[in-house]
Amino acid sequence: MSIDTAPQFDVEQVLESIQELAAQRPVAARIISVAGDEESDARALADLLAADVTLAGRVMKLANSAYFGMRGRVSSLQFAVTVVGFNTVRTVATVALTDLGDESRLPEDFWTVSTSLAVAAARLAPKFGERPADALCLGALSQLGSALLYHHDEANYAELLASEISFAGRRREEAKLYGMSAVQLTAVALEQWGFPQSMFMPLERLDDRTSVAGGLLRACYEVVSRLTISDHRPVPIGPLTCHGVREDDLPEILYDVRNQAEDLRQLMIG
Repeated sequence: MSIDTAPQFDVEQVLESIQELAAQRPVAARIISVAGDEESDARALADLLAADVTLAGRVMKLANSAYFGMRGRVSSLQFAVTVVGFNTVRTVATVALTDLGDESRLPEDFWTVSTSLAVAAARLAPKFGERPADALCLGALSQLGSALLYHHDEANYAELLASEISFAGRRREEAKLYGMSAVQLTAVALEQWGFPQSMFMPLERLDDRTSVAGGLLRACYEVVSRLTISDHRPVPIGPLTCHGVREDDLPEILYDVRNQAEDLRQLMIG
């Protein structure tokens, strides 16, 4: 099939297909719902997690990882929920709900990019006044829309990814083919599932160079581009981030992303 004859894209249909998955993964779906309820507490969320050994294990591993500074000191699920925060629990559940653990059904570089973005976001978060844990979730879920497009239209979308290696170029081609970019689709999905505005607004503002809200993710995509695209021409980080980040800040962050992304992938999907 030619990329010019892609099937008609209906965002509502794509999101409805995830609701069908929710019926197959009721615990994950319930966790996403409860984590977004302002009246929920760590005990209620821990009780839900306990019904899914895999999800509970991932939350425990994250809580005891270097990302949250506890390193083996978290022994209860309730404490783990408190340590990682509701957004992280919801992110882990979203990964399960949308079947992102099955790498055979994802673009080839999906988790390399996603975890690299997550590590970069966590490291850069303080420069934007954001919590590293929340930024890590934002980075980890940023590519969700790419997975949804791949599920919806595998042949054409794989061809698009192969023909355009830059992230900005991919977003432009996605918008031409589907009416929105994968990142915009991620924003729509997260908003529909009740994630806080702080999680989806940066996705909506990613390509607005005047937006401070999109600066963190722009910096992350630039970091990942420098690490994963061999002929990438570096974009000056200052103007890209409304001068929130300097070039001098990047060597240490590039080092951490290069060395930590694979460890985070193991934590997220095992």
